[in-house]
Amino acid sequence: MITCFIRYEIDPFKKEEFATYSRNWGEAIPRCGADLIGYFGPHEGSATTAYGVYNIESLAAYEAYRARLAADPLGRENYAFARRERIILKEDRIFLRNVSAPAGGK
Repeated sequence: MITCFIRYEIDPFKKEEFATYSRNWGEAIPRCGADLIGYFGPHEGSATTAYGVYNIESLAAYEAYRARLAADPLGRENYAFARRERIILKEDRIFLRNVSAPAGGK
């Protein structure tokens, strides 16, 4: 199991739009095969930093999941919504594995 952490830089005046974007992923991501941990938007401190976090079985499973997400009607609309509204200024993703679980997650 690996965890995808997505770090977003969002427009500080588009926090509500980011919340809508996040709720849409709350439906689409699990339907397309990933275990969504959650989307986290600005609350205190930075007004521009947000995160999305989900688990996926492997990088191979991630590739198949991304294809399903791109074909999903809500997934397509959510990508279009983010572009149209210019919510996201920058997006970075990293894949990590949990090494603190008992016996290193084995």
